[in-house]
Amino acid sequence: MSRPLPEAPAALPAPTTDAHTHLLSTAEFSGLSVAEAIARADAVGVHRLVEVGCDVASSRGAIEIAQQHPQVIACVALHPNDAARAGAGLGRELAALEALIGGSEAVRGIGETGLDYYRTRDDEGKRLQRQSFAAHLSWAREHDLAVVIHDRDAHADILDVLDAEGVPQRFMMHCFSGDAGFARQCLDRGAWLSFPGTVTFRPNEALREAFDLTPDDRLLVETDAPYLTPVPLRGKPNASYLMPHTVRFLAARRGVDLAAFCRLLDDNASALFGPWGIDG
Repeated sequence: MSRPLPEAPAALPAPTTDAHTHLLSTAEFSGLSVAEAIARADAVGVHRLVEVGCDVASSRGAIEIAQQHPQVIACVALHPNDAARAGAGLGRELAALEALIGGSEAVRGIGETGLDYYRTRDDEGKRLQRQSFAAHLSWAREHDLAVVIHDRDAHADILDVLDAEGVPQRFMMHCFSGDAGFARQCLDRGAWLSFPGTVTFRPNEALREAFDLTPDDRLLVETDAPYLTPVPLRGKPNASYLMPHTVRFLAARRGVDLAAFCRLLDDNASALFGPWGIDG
């Protein structure tokens, strides 16, 4: 059963980009169609979206959405937990994904890929995740695409794989969840750090300290909708049109002009992924 979404916040004073969302999952959670979700986001100043795949089906869906809506670009991947669950079929899953990459200009990133030790804790599952992660990094190098990295409870091993396989030219740490020390290690490798609604949660001061040290040109903001809804709506379903809550919170913490902060985030998304279809 779908869950109703909250009211829209006041519109932002300048357009900006949701650097990571799941429109298809948002539709399942809330009944909000893809077209309506895009329109609601645009109405509050979130004019561009990054639709992220987690398996072959959702990656195909991301491409279809981006082909139909110039406000959206697509990323394709096998989520690390899905890689672990694939078992002996991992090679087939990866081959099916790889076939999607060169077929459309809508594909602008590889992800979300990486490691997740919260749900996958057995050694074999972790091995499969690393195998999948390495394959995704190889595709990104071959096709000159950005990498969107999922990291949950796996900070040290994420860095180990990046160092062993070769740090991508352009990559973002999606839903950044580390402290300032880990942020520095990622930034030293050239990462963009993407902050979701969790940065607004009262207990997450270490995450806010990581935000504080992130340079202006390496900042992104995302919803990861329909998950991680920001304060004051925590616990309710998320959507891209709710991202202004997080953007306002971070601009205030940074002590900067809100419109300038929106444009900064927009520019950073372009630097990572390239132009969108709606860009002039």
